[in-house]
Amino acid sequence: MATVESGGVVCRCREMGSCFPGEARFQGKQIIKKNLSSFSTIPFFRNGFVDRRRLTARNNRIIRMEAREKSRSKIVNSSRRNKVPVFMMLPVDVFETGPSGKMRIPRFKAIRASLNALKVAGVHGVAVEVWWGVVERFSPLSYDWFLYEHLFKLVSDCGLKLHAALSFHSNMRSTFRGKEGVSLPQWILEIGAHNRDIYYQDQKGMSNDDYLTLGVDNFPLFSGRTALECYGDFILSFVNKFDHLIGDLIEEISIGLGPSGELRYPAHPFEDGRWRFPGIGEFQCYDKYMMDDLKMAACRVGKPQWGERGPQNAGGYNSSLSAAPFFKEGDENFLSDYGHFFLEWYSGRLIHHADAILEKAAQLLKKYKKNNLPSVILVAKLGGIYWWYNTVSHPAELTAGYYNTESRDGYDPVTSMLSRHGAALHIPCLEMADSETPASCFCSPERLLKQIVGTSEQNVIHLTGRNTNERFDKDGFWQIHYNCCRPLAAVVKSFTFFRMNDKIFRLENWNNFLPFIRMMSTDH
Repeated sequence: MATVESGGVVCRCREMGSCFPGEARFQGKQIIKKNLSSFSTIPFFRNGFVDRRRLTARNNRIIRMEAREKSRSKIVNSSRRNKVPVFMMLPVDVFETGPSGKMRIPRFKAIRASLNALKVAGVHGVAVEVWWGVVERFSPLSYDWFLYEHLFKLVSDCGLKLHAALSFHSNMRSTFRGKEGVSLPQWILEIGAHNRDIYYQDQKGMSNDDYLTLGVDNFPLFSGRTALECYGDFILSFVNKFDHLIGDLIEEISIGLGPSGELRYPAHPFEDGRWRFPGIGEFQCYDKYMMDDLKMAACRVGKPQWGERGPQNAGGYNSSLSAAPFFKEGDENFLSDYGHFFLEWYSGRLIHHADAILEKAAQLLKKYKKNNLPSVILVAKLGGIYWWYNTVSHPAELTAGYYNTESRDGYDPVTSMLSRHGAALHIPCLEMADSETPASCFCSPERLLKQIVGTSEQNVIHLTGRNTNERFDKDGFWQIHYNCCRPLAAVVKSFTFFRMNDKIFRLENWNNFLPFIRMMSTDH
């Protein structure tokens, strides 16, 4: 299952090779334009594409008047679809550590050639991770925006728009040269070397330094600041630095809320080998700060024994449903009083974490309004946990922090929280079909997507989307287009393709990509 690192929980970045295409370097604009003019969108509509997707709704226009009055957003469904701008996420290796230990942008000319090719193809913009570990790398409150000033200028010069993904996680990956990528700030790692409890931990005490545990959100462990204050100060510095670009060049700003920037726990750690698809994952609540919080929550409900530990019958990272009694019928299972208490606490802490960060971001972005409408979209990313979805308990979602079962909508409290801040939800799995997933794993990306879209409509929030698997085939592009533009569903405001690498510029893939961009750029 070849997936992209920010589209789900699996990361295979090291398989991509170099992320700057040779084709884009030697192809000039004239050649690219010639290629563009030779392609037709007709192949995308063969084999009854329109009929197969049942795009038959006409004159369907639904406006939720009561929701419109209580929300800043509007969701309008129409037989004539809006265009869906496509952003391309920049390569995973756009930054590297130089000899001096500072981060740098290698292959700058190759990036420029690639961006020019994307612009000619009709791509709307690029998505760029704005790494905490790059900007505030060496000491607290010392922000160095030099690399991003140059990168953003390049994007602007190429005529593209920008999605800035403020990233408070790390992106370390294994390559043949060893560990590479962007870590958390060095001064954070120094604190973590003496206090491993600042990171999430599993029931065996194993941790990773991908993201700070939400248990430290309100503890001044970071040179006198809490984790929430660190995130807020970073967002403030970004807004002050790029104030002149927000709402013009910068059209979307997503706020990192967990591993891979997604609102979830690191329940499925792929990179270090602990987890493999389709394991149910493990609860991540065993650092001392979260355990202290669990104990207090248990005392508040008069059950102090419930605060001693997480579920002890929930299996391990690679367990199947049959090997984890907590997710089946029986004593102290997910339906028991204890199970309900724990899952409410576990998922509630995650939502509270996002609520606190997005409140700060929303306040800072209030001033960027034109005609009383936001000129920049605030975005929160959701993980796409689609395996074991067709079961009663949805175990993989529960370990990730989504209290979603067959009898409970776990995404409603998430979208309700986003609605309060006027934030959009960035959803995954837009290229996936149930028929392409293993039936033995009870997968259903389509049902998951339908549920998330439904609860987003109810809470009147906008959607943006992405792919989970790296795909360049026509079927994958068809599925993306259908999910973005289908009738009787909220129109997706934008789509982000994960991610730019040499594969997309290969002739066959490029020939599939061009008509896809044309379709997304046309009213439907």
